[in-house]
Amino acid sequence: MLMLTRSLTVLPRLIAVTCAVATFSACGLLQRKAVGMVASTLASSGDVFTRDDDLELVGDAIPFGLKLYESLLDSAPKNKDLLIATCSNFTQYGVAYVETEAAVLGEAQHHDEVAHLNQRALKLYLRAKGYCLRAMEVRFPGIEKTLLTDPAPALAKAEKKDVPLLYWMAASWGSAIGLGIDKPDLVIDMPVVRALAERALALDESWSKGTLHEMFVSLDSLPAALGGDPDRARKHFARAVELQQGLSPGPYVALATGVALPAQDRAEFEKLLQSALAIDPEKDPSVRLVTLVQQRRARALLDHIDTMFTK
Repeated sequence: MLMLTRSLTVLPRLIAVTCAVATFSACGLLQRKAVGMVASTLASSGDVFTRDDDLELVGDAIPFGLKLYESLLDSAPKNKDLLIATCSNFTQYGVAYVETEAAVLGEAQHHDEVAHLNQRALKLYLRAKGYCLRAMEVRFPGIEKTLLTDPAPALAKAEKKDVPLLYWMAASWGSAIGLGIDKPDLVIDMPVVRALAERALALDESWSKGTLHEMFVSLDSLPAALGGDPDRARKHFARAVELQQGLSPGPYVALATGVALPAQDRAEFEKLLQSALAIDPEKDPSVRLVTLVQQRRARALLDHIDTMFTK
C-alpha cells in the first residue's frame, strides 16, 4: 500500500441528493442544473464519515455513495469537483477497506484471498485514476499527452487551488503502482506520480495537515531506481508528524513498512507500529475513522510480524 490518507471523505446527504435528482428527472435541462448543484454539494468535503467510530457501518455505506457519484457523472461528465471526489473516494475505499483487509488476513495464511483483494484494490485505484485524469483534462485541456511525456512542465500552470487534484491523481496512480510493482506498464509512470506530488508539495506543503509529507514517506521508501531515498523519507516523516502534532498513525505505519521493513530492522518496525497504536483517536475526532483504519493496519502488521522478518 503506497499511502493511507487522513482525509477519508465519502460524503453525506446521499438520500437527499438522490431525491433531488429524481425530482427533476422529467426535464433534461432542469435535471442537468439539479445534477450540477448536487454535484457541487457532494464534492465539498465533510467529516460525517471521517469522525465516525464504526468501521463496518461506514464500509457498508461507501459502495452506494461510489455508484451514486458515477451515476451523477453520467449527467455531469465534466464536473471537475465531482470527478475529483469520485477519484478520491474510490482510492480511499480501496486503501481503507480492500487493501487493509488483505493486510489483516495475511498472505502467508490466506494467499489466494489476499491476492484477490489486492487485485480488486488495484482495479479500484485504476478506476480512480481515470476519474482524476478526466478532471485534469477539464482543468488543463490537452494535458494528458504532455503529462505522460514531460510531467514537470505540464504541471507548471497548476495553482494552490489545484493541490487536491494533484494529490488524488498521485494517490490513485501511486497506489496502483504500489500493488502492480511487477507490471512494467504501470511502474514506467512513477516519474509522473512523483512530479504530481512534488508540484503539490511546492504549492502547499502543509495541505491537509501534512498529508503530502506522509505521501512522500511512501514515495521515498521506494527503491533508488524509482527515485526513493530512505533519508528523505525520514525527513518527510518528521515533518508529517510535526504538522499533524503526532495525532495520526499514518506516518508511523508508512515509515515502518517503507523503511524499517526493507532494512529488516525489527526493533524500529515494532516501535513505530506501537507508537501508531498509542495514539488516541479522540484527540482529533474529525479524523477518528481514519485513525482507526490506520491502527487496524498497524495491528495486523504486528500480528504477522514473524512472517516478515528473517531473524
